[in-house]
Amino acid sequence: MQAKDRIIVALDVDEAREAMSLVGQLAAHVGAFKVGMQLYNSVGPDIVRRIHDLGGRVFADLKLHDIPNTVAGASRVIAELGCFMYTVHAAGGSAMIRAAADAVRDRQHESSQSGALGGHVQAPIMLAVTVLTSIDQHQLEQELLIAGKSIQEVVVHLAKMAQTSGAGGVICSPHEITAVRAACGPDFNVVTPGIRPIWHGSDDQKRITTPADAVKLGADYIVIGRPIVRAPHPASAAIRIADEIQDIAD
Repeated sequence: MQAKDRIIVALDVDEAREAMSLVGQLAAHVGAFKVGMQLYNSVGPDIVRRIHDLGGRVFADLKLHDIPNTVAGASRVIAELGCFMYTVHAAGGSAMIRAAADAVRDRQHESSQSGALGGHVQAPIMLAVTVLTSIDQHQLEQELLIAGKSIQEVVVHLAKMAQTSGAGGVICSPHEITAVRAACGPDFNVVTPGIRPIWHGSDDQKRITTPADAVKLGADYIVIGRPIVRAPHPASAAIRIADEIQDIAD
């Protein structure tokens, strides 16, 4: 995997025109685009097709969290859209994750049998969100009432549960990458938000690190928003980050 393929750009905007302008500038320089609730709810699923038309892959970060049947149905839709990755909340539990995995697998089998989607369509990687990068230890204990456990312990527990339930990876902060790798092995995808280059501030996320350090720790993919999206020249910022990642491999 090339360094640029590890970069997922967060399209945290609410207008299709702005999103597609960024895709046009960045498709050749990054691995995928994250479509989150802000953009998806504003524009609708057609934004996924439009990104595909420009050659971009889509990470549908909708953080599905509902009863198993509802999440299974939504997962089928995401598979039909041809997304590269999508997210569910690990807090939804093993039954929910298992139902989502089964739905995607069944939809892929149906498309292979019928040819409706083309037999070559690959199922999206389901990623389980563990603990949001905006959550710190105090909030974990006082607001979420998870006492006596560190954030890392909670993340690893949720990652192992998600893996055994059929998830293909997790979302976790850079601080938990090493522990998740040790618990879940090398083939389990680790996608890491909270990425800020040295030349950019931390914004509102608390458990952050640089792109190069995240990859060095073992992240497969890194999610970057404002340092690229709000840069005067987004493509130049993406290239600079890819170069920083490549430097650790050389």
